[in-house]
Amino acid sequence: MTPQSGRPVPPAMSDIAALRESVNQQASANASAGRTAHAVGMVQTGGQLEKLDIERRAVGPRDIDIEIDFCGLCHSDIHSARGEWGAKELPLVTGHEIVGRVVALGSDVEGFEIGERVGVGCLVDSCGQCESCEQGLEQYCLNGAVGTYASTNPKTGEYTQGGYSTSIVVDQDFVLHVPESLDPAAAAPLLCAGITTYSPLNHLFVDQEDAVGVVGLGGLGHMAVKLAKAMGAVVTVFTTSPSKVEAAKELGADHVVLSKDEDAMNAVRGTLDVIIDTVAAPHDLNDYFKTLKVDGALVQVGLPSEAMPAIRPGSLISRRLTYMGSNIGGIAETQEVLDFCAEHGIVSDIEIVTGDQLNEAWERMVAGDVKYRFVLDVNSLREAETAGASA
Repeated sequence: MTPQSGRPVPPAMSDIAALRESVNQQASANASAGRTAHAVGMVQTGGQLEKLDIERRAVGPRDIDIEIDFCGLCHSDIHSARGEWGAKELPLVTGHEIVGRVVALGSDVEGFEIGERVGVGCLVDSCGQCESCEQGLEQYCLNGAVGTYASTNPKTGEYTQGGYSTSIVVDQDFVLHVPESLDPAAAAPLLCAGITTYSPLNHLFVDQEDAVGVVGLGGLGHMAVKLAKAMGAVVTVFTTSPSKVEAAKELGADHVVLSKDEDAMNAVRGTLDVIIDTVAAPHDLNDYFKTLKVDGALVQVGLPSEAMPAIRPGSLISRRLTYMGSNIGGIAETQEVLDFCAEHGIVSDIEIVTGDQLNEAWERMVAGDVKYRFVLDVNSLREAETAGASA
């Protein structure tokens, strides 16, 4: 796959206005029907991604209709669609790093405008009433948060379908404002990779007094490096790949340690306050615990699909260490990371792909052959439909 030259340009505001008028006319004619979105998804178990059409619900009083421009590709998409985290109902359209423009608003929506650039991350609803939701921690909803794809929304009854599609309708409480200063394609991964690494750094109050370690330098890892540096921390990257040493330094890492080098690991023993572990394959954590100071914390954000090697309790007890997990972030915190990134000029390093390149992109993701995130140009789905209609 050859990276595309240049950056796709989202539709002009005049085009968005024309589309909005068309959508509103359709909704007025048949308010209960919603509208059709072009998409790419998994249709058969064990198959390849295919083009399909999906139905989006009609815009309700609290809903925002979004015309999607870009959607990031996350490894979770692959795990989910291929049933690696349990069988999912098919067909399934994945994608939870969505950036687009508002084209229609429900009658009760406040704080959003037609034509505004917005985003949708990993969640599209929650109960809104439990202790977690009341604290702005919708991702830990005690009654079950509703994922952007592969979830049944109890409020609407629909099986959610994600952002590898031309449009989506979402409750206003789960729509984010995407600052216009951010490149919309490169901002898309902030809605998953960005918030997943920002949230634990924020939770642990990382600042200029801290030394932060980052295990792994992929989609999550490269965002952890950028965000920790912007918070003022001294950053050490752990990698098994000598080829990633210079890449880590280019991203801003102060130190890079080859984790298979025993001498190098011993040299950083007891030097770190926080470690963000982004690796999604089974690996031994015990040597990383040795690099933490007293009261240090290792946060697991990478989610291996297989069992990890056992943790030796003495590793934790000897220096009062904390081993914890972190799952994305709440809606308010996701807005916070978007604003933080706009303030500090941070986006993800990306490669743009078209709808026809998605299967190859997934295989490259599995092989670790991406630097550092793929982003789908959703306009390619519209262009393909237009070309087919003209043929």
